[in-house]
Amino acid sequence: MAVKITAVAKQLPKYSRETKDILPFVELWLDGQEERFKRKVLKIFENAAVDKRYSIMDPEEVFVSTSFEEKNDIYIRESIKLAEASLQKVLDKANLQPTDIDYIITVSCTGIMIPSLDAYLINSLKMKQDIVRLPVTEMGCAAGVSGIIYAKNFLKANPNKRAVVIAVEAPTATFQLNDFSMVNIVSAAIFGDGCSSVILSSYDHEKGPEIKDEAMYHFYDANHMMGFKLKNTGLQMILDQSVPQTIADHFPKIIHPFLELNNLTIEDIDHLIFHPGGKKIVQTVEDLFGALGKNIDDTKEVLRLFGNMSSATVLYVLERFMDRDLPKGDKGIMLSFGPGFSAQRILLEW
Repeated sequence: MAVKITAVAKQLPKYSRETKDILPFVELWLDGQEERFKRKVLKIFENAAVDKRYSIMDPEEVFVSTSFEEKNDIYIRESIKLAEASLQKVLDKANLQPTDIDYIITVSCTGIMIPSLDAYLINSLKMKQDIVRLPVTEMGCAAGVSGIIYAKNFLKANPNKRAVVIAVEAPTATFQLNDFSMVNIVSAAIFGDGCSSVILSSYDHEKGPEIKDEAMYHFYDANHMMGFKLKNTGLQMILDQSVPQTIADHFPKIIHPFLELNNLTIEDIDHLIFHPGGKKIVQTVEDLFGALGKNIDDTKEVLRLFGNMSSATVLYVLERFMDRDLPKGDKGIMLSFGPGFSAQRILLEW
């Protein structure tokens, strides 16, 4: 029985700024810092390969001293709005009603809410009262792909069912105003907010790329590389500078054995649907695949237009491929990395 991805739809927050328009706010934030340090920070923003980003808050709200409670309240309020709009949009794309969904997975790591997001969506859209819920909260950037893997496994065991995965992230709500570390600065330079929803189906007659295989790859002794530290001021980003090199070192073991299990090589893959973690990671992946004649242009374009939106970002890349009329038989790999440290992979065939 085939499980297919039938529709993807993003939803953007109401605030947006080009990077050049954020720099004056950064300069004000850096007031009192050493001049050389200021120039270095501004260069990081200018060279992050992010031209524009969206946010659940106006920059004036981001660069102001507020408590974790205040920022998290904004995260809850705006995440519900984004998720409702994205879910309605993807249902419209697939010509479905909210009651046509049997399984709902909500994904987020940039705030805390109990009840989880899915409970609000079930109420506001009047979804099935026996719908199966799964909130995924602690897998970071990898969770967009993870959510699809969990949905696929549910549908594989249940013919004639549908699932939706909704990823909503607001990294701007985690910005630490009094933290002038490189980790806080780099994350502020590359991250943006966003939401995306994906519908999967195990109905034979419904169309979309089929999930042919999926797998997770876990790095040993790498728990320190990526994540959040919960502080009184909120969620403080953990982002080790060794991440790009670690990915490069493990890449052959992540990609080639997975393809070999499916009697494929990288030459057989037509589309690379990769999570744009940041400029260095994108360059690392591009260097690895460029020599093979493959490109990650869509990954780079999503980073440029929206920044890294954690778990939702790879779904923005996926939507670009879904909106094209791709030839039957084309194959693609979805790939994202997240805390743990782990890589999540999906093999698709149109």
